[in-house]
Amino acid sequence: MIRRFLKERVAWISFILFVHGLILFVAYLDQSLSLEQVGYPLLLTAILFSGFLIYRYYKETRFYKQLEQYNQYEQLSDLPDGQTPFEEVVETALEEQRSHLSQKYIAHRRQVDHDKDEMMAWIHEVKTPLTTMSLVIDRLDDKGTKAALQNEWLRIHLLLDQQLYQKRMEFIENDLYMEKIELERLLYEEIRTFQNWCMQKGIGIELELHELMVHSDGKWLSFLVRQLLSNAIKYTNGGDIHIRSYVKNEQTVLEIIDEGKGIADHDLPRIFEKGFTSTTLHNEQFATGMGLYLAQKVADGLSIRLSIQSTLNKGTTAQLLFPRRNSFIELTSM
Repeated sequence: MIRRFLKERVAWISFILFVHGLILFVAYLDQSLSLEQVGYPLLLTAILFSGFLIYRYYKETRFYKQLEQYNQYEQLSDLPDGQTPFEEVVETALEEQRSHLSQKYIAHRRQVDHDKDEMMAWIHEVKTPLTTMSLVIDRLDDKGTKAALQNEWLRIHLLLDQQLYQKRMEFIENDLYMEKIELERLLYEEIRTFQNWCMQKGIGIELELHELMVHSDGKWLSFLVRQLLSNAIKYTNGGDIHIRSYVKNEQTVLEIIDEGKGIADHDLPRIFEKGFTSTTLHNEQFATGMGLYLAQKVADGLSIRLSIQSTLNKGTTAQLLFPRRNSFIELTSM
């Protein structure tokens, strides 16, 4: 701050130095003036000017030091009060700007909330014809046509499901209801959703559950498992998907292991990024780059550690590490 103050007042300092230099030059030309006669007033004015600079430094920089420490994004209190006319100009300009930006933010936030509500309403409206469509498809006699339509119906259903939960993601902490959940029942419900898709692709699903209960939110955990299971089926052609649960270091572990295309090593660090799709399978038409991104977001909200291990052309393992009991108690007390 001292350096900036001196830089701001360089005109003052230059003027005083110029005046002193001019007086010394006049004394040099005028032989009647001795150095002692000129030196004393110059020294006195230099001392007074230095004191004046120190006084002005503390008086003028107080407002700007407060302004420098002021956090316009987090601090809700008023700006520091200006003491001088120029400081008042700065304070007024900043107050007006903050007020203007605040009004724009409120208007933008209202518009975003309105658009989100409309999207949520639209998704719920679309679910009704989707349910009717599912009943109509079930009545078809042509097995080939029936299977194709069921797969397309499932794709639409999953995309709508992603959109619905993505819009709810912002309020996940307020939407949690932590309870004991039967893993077997939850998994069978999700597997039933993908039954026709698995049959078409010749995929079998094997369950090996050594731990049958977990503490979590049933709705959000179902969505998390659905995303991981959908990914496993999408990138597997034939073979089996193994789902197992066990306890490790007093924590429940749930794993979904497929024998599919796998993920390249250089892609693994980016798989949880929003919109990222595999570089090796970049032309995959059905990839949205949202599945694992949303899965990670939900896992974070549930205090579940989600990790992915994969080998290209061999398969992928998605692991969910549930929190210990103490962590669960903290979650239920939120």
